[in-house]
Amino acid sequence: MSTPTTSRPDRNLALELVRVTEAAALAAARMIGMGDKEGADQAAVDAMRLVLDTVHMDGVVVIGEGEKDEAPMLYNGEKIGDGSPPQVDIAVDPLEGTRLAAQGRPSALAVIALSAHGTMFDPGPCVYMEKMAGGNDIADLLSLDRPLAETLRLIADRRTHDIRDIMVVVLDRPRHEDGIQAIRDAGARVRLITDGDVSASLLSVSDRSPVSLLWGIGGTPEGVISAAAIKAFGGAFIGRLWPRDDDERQAAVDAGYDLDRVLDQDELVRGDDCFFSATGVTDGDVLQGVRYEGSTATTESIVMRSRTGTVRRISARHNRPKLRLYTGERYG
Repeated sequence: MSTPTTSRPDRNLALELVRVTEAAALAAARMIGMGDKEGADQAAVDAMRLVLDTVHMDGVVVIGEGEKDEAPMLYNGEKIGDGSPPQVDIAVDPLEGTRLAAQGRPSALAVIALSAHGTMFDPGPCVYMEKMAGGNDIADLLSLDRPLAETLRLIADRRTHDIRDIMVVVLDRPRHEDGIQAIRDAGARVRLITDGDVSASLLSVSDRSPVSLLWGIGGTPEGVISAAAIKAFGGAFIGRLWPRDDDERQAAVDAGYDLDRVLDQDELVRGDDCFFSATGVTDGDVLQGVRYEGSTATTESIVMRSRTGTVRRISARHNRPKLRLYTGERYG
């Protein structure tokens, strides 16, 4: 990681980034339920890239769609924006939940996070990380080393709840079977999700959600994006890199990564000024998805800035024929 530069964002870029996630959501929404994950993702990537080039910034993609040879757009290291200050790091997931969108399931999002140049954690070869997230009031109780059942009891005591009131959101994966059983044996409840742990991270810190905690092993890119969102929204996130095999472990060690280190949101996204924007693609607990009403489409987005702690929900109505003429793209 390079040392942060003195060129820092000095305006609310989240209000510009919402146009980016709106475009990606509108494009991906045309593919909802079509069974084509790659097509939906590509539509979101193309639309996001188109609008990103209009944003006044000198950005580099730290977390994107993959390496340049595998991703023609929004690849790691790609330069983004019109080249004017400020210099920024960018993490993107044009369609978080490609399977959710392809199958018409809830909680698919278009998301982007941005911070000053040199402040965003680059996960290198590690695709997965252990994660835990929850509200500010339980930040000091989060631990990836303590037995999960004990952490749940501490949370219940802190909140003066019956442990049966605690709900943990977990990705439905075979690797989580023991943890899920531990949660249930402790008396807490489990909400299983098939995909979308950025959305799940937001649920864990929201007072509008029954979810108390996010736990499990998921994508490292989603972890960094979630850390940016929670840094802006308020709450706590911790993560530790989780190599999938010996080759990945060795590659991480050779690259200088400490695989025992637990990173919080302030280490995954350093500095005091980061931005996050998400727009719903399909309806979910966090955001309403894209809806079509004749010649218009509606979107709902959440945009945040960590420096001020401001969180905005933005509902927008888009004129579809005008949008197509203006952009030259048939999204929306």
